[in-house]
Amino acid sequence: MTQRELVFAIPGDLAARTGGYGYDRRMLAELEALGWRVRVLGLGAGYPMPSPEEVAASDAAFAALPDGARVLVDGLAFGAMDALAAREGGRLRLCALVHHPLALETGVDAAQAAELAARERRALARARAVIATSRTTADALVAQYGVDLARLSVVPPGTERPSRLALREARVGRVRIVAVGSLIPRKGFDVLIAALGLLHPLSWQLRIVGGERDAATAAALRGQVRSLHLDDRVRFVGEVADTAPELADADVFALPSRHEGYGMVFAEAMAHGLPVVACRAGAVPEVVPDTAGLLVPVDDVQALADALRRLIGDAGLRTRLSAGALRAARALPGWTESARVLARALEAA
Repeated sequence: MTQRELVFAIPGDLAARTGGYGYDRRMLAELEALGWRVRVLGLGAGYPMPSPEEVAASDAAFAALPDGARVLVDGLAFGAMDALAAREGGRLRLCALVHHPLALETGVDAAQAAELAARERRALARARAVIATSRTTADALVAQYGVDLARLSVVPPGTERPSRLALREARVGRVRIVAVGSLIPRKGFDVLIAALGLLHPLSWQLRIVGGERDAATAAALRGQVRSLHLDDRVRFVGEVADTAPELADADVFALPSRHEGYGMVFAEAMAHGLPVVACRAGAVPEVVPDTAGLLVPVDDVQALADALRRLIGDAGLRTRLSAGALRAARALPGWTESARVLARALEAA
């Protein structure tokens, strides 16, 4: 394998419209634009809790790779590959891409989280390079997973900027709130709906944009909207190919995630000049400065309602935070810049 060849091992559907897969797709394209030869190695969709058949298929695929092959493995799979990493780590140049620790994945119970944390710790010990998508995730990998700084690089997502960045002037009428994310518990849509339920007398509307990856969660959220009599104020848009029109048409971006390994959607919202309402969770404070949004504690319905009330009722505050969001977005790296950092880390592995 030449100096600029890479096998990129990715579980599940690379076309899935999530932040993690979006990162993988864009980095794949950017590395190829930088002259890398990248081969995608598809892994089973069951990761991080793969079936025995998926484990066997992964084992066979890695065993077939030539000695010295440089392999970047998405963290959704790598953390569950401790046995494979122990077996192949001396032969292959294994690199791990960690969006956030596996123990924080949606649908993982306490016992599974403990098991995944232990397995991920063992797997990461075998990686020649560890790529974290945020400083927050990197710090957690050092403190909780024993990753040494010499092997660790921070490669945040790039930010796609609209062709024209413009300050959001406050508009007359209902304040349009948009929330973008898969309908999974980690995104905190239940908290957002509960908070807006406290603000029924105010003039607002909410559009929730995202795929229904978790049918039970989606059904519960729709039931919550009905029980709070918000049917005429909240619309579930579903998954869309391009979120830019939704962001362009909004006045406020709100997403009270319980954890984010980075939170690409917050950067995208700021690039559209949207003031942000979110939680101090994971890497969100790293992405959203106080000048661009209002951050509240995780799962605090009243604090979230208070922050939303301030923005709904204060057009001047919305305009000031819009200006802060644009300034913050301009300081974020672009995709080519981030890909160059990733390339250097891979070359050194």
